[in-house]
Amino acid sequence: MIRLFSISVLLTLFSGFVAGQDSTKKIKLLPVPTIGYSPETKTYIGAVTLFTIDLYKDSLTRTSNAKFEFNYTWNKQLILESEWNYFFKDEKWFTKGRIHYSEYPDYYYGIGSNTPESNKLLFNSDRFVFEANILRNLSGKLFIGPNLRFINYSNVNYSGDLIYPELADQSTFGVGITLLRDSRNSLLTPTKGFYFNFNTGYNFSKSDYVATTLDIRYYKTWADKYTWASRMINDFRFGKVPFYDYSFLGGDKFVRGYNYGRYRDKNLSSIQTEFRLPLVWKFGIATFGGISNLFANNFKINDSKYNYGLGLRFLVDKHDKTNLRLDYAVGNNGNSGFYISFGESF
Repeated sequence: MIRLFSISVLLTLFSGFVAGQDSTKKIKLLPVPTIGYSPETKTYIGAVTLFTIDLYKDSLTRTSNAKFEFNYTWNKQLILESEWNYFFKDEKWFTKGRIHYSEYPDYYYGIGSNTPESNKLLFNSDRFVFEANILRNLSGKLFIGPNLRFINYSNVNYSGDLIYPELADQSTFGVGITLLRDSRNSLLTPTKGFYFNFNTGYNFSKSDYVATTLDIRYYKTWADKYTWASRMINDFRFGKVPFYDYSFLGGDKFVRGYNYGRYRDKNLSSIQTEFRLPLVWKFGIATFGGISNLFANNFKINDSKYNYGLGLRFLVDKHDKTNLRLDYAVGNNGNSGFYISFGESF
């Protein structure tokens, strides 16, 4: 792991040095070979290109970004993904979304906040996810508009003594509405501002269901270098939900320290906080932690899951303050994770 960590850092230092030289470009590309590790994938290799987009060069329009990524993992997982966050001129409109395709052997533990390790089952699937929002500016930093999403799991199969009948080919098509208030000064590495995202949608599947998410974040910086970031997530499902669309813990963005989807249930409430400070030159450090609760009907404080960790930051683009992030996080019951990514977790 240390060898892979070193290679990834050296490659990113070089690419960041080249990309950060010209702050006058309207579109900047940061192509980086990726070699790293995460608990879901083990060792992976691939490439990522990060776009920072500032077409209008004015104080009313924040910098937009996009990402194209390809990875192949030690677990024989193929992952192709693209994400975008784009502000139109004067931020009159905003669009964000994600396209994801993967051929993915993965672990499934069943539904519930206390599923034991013995429930672990390796299953295979091909996954396609499309999510898109187009939002109209109502006033200031307040946006509203429709969202669409389509999820398809195909070629789902597994073998062994455990039986999970819900593991089967399924699709979901969802339509909803999003209310967004976003006053952050940066989308990738925010240091001040407020973020409020309320989304609710009706999903058509084998059994229809409703999904509702409330995501609130706050950022505060002192002395232009010490940043405190906090996040509260409430993610709820109503109806009979496909196995892949339950609320969950884990992954790089959603409660670090647990395998992606290690615990799943209908409802999730989580509070995460992080403190970031500079070290020397382009390096910085972050400490983070939080507490989360998954539940079907009734919130039970005794079922709460904690996480905490330490991270290293390296500034790869001084103008847009884009960081390379390396985090190690620990959770309950021996869970842990190591992550390498661009931009902050939240």
